[in-house]
Amino acid sequence: MKRLFWGLIWSAVISAVLLAVPQASWAAELSVSGVSLEPCPPADVASQLELSRPTGASCYALRGQVSNPGRKPVVDTDVFALILDASGEPVLQNRSRVGSIGDIPPGSSDFALRVSVPAGTPGPLSFRQVKARGFNAPVRSRAGAGDDLLPLEQELAG
Repeated sequence: MKRLFWGLIWSAVISAVLLAVPQASWAAELSVSGVSLEPCPPADVASQLELSRPTGASCYALRGQVSNPGRKPVVDTDVFALILDASGEPVLQNRSRVGSIGDIPPGSSDFALRVSVPAGTPGPLSFRQVKARGFNAPVRSRAGAGDDLLPLEQELAG
């Protein structure tokens, strides 16, 4: 009887693990093109004079197009990139995720992300290995219909 009980417990544990594994396969790789990295527009809230905050961060906008070849939207999409300074050193240490671009409908879509770079980082900045990855189902809490858009998002929506 004890052996049957432990057999059922192990079966339940293995089933739970196997059910969790397919969720990782829900991730969708999206192609990214036309990428540029430039200082944030002066009207952007995050654009700050370096004189007022010499030990702060400089704002850059990473822009491009992302392509969803599928028939369904890809949700909770993150953008990953290696951003380098003038000497080829990574600007964002131990981090390749630069931000989230939300839901991507089928087809090609423009995106813009704000990237904070430590003030005084020697430029010009460059980037490599830009990619986007999203999911077939939501993995984060969703924003409400009345939520405000960030300035870069407003620029793309308008």
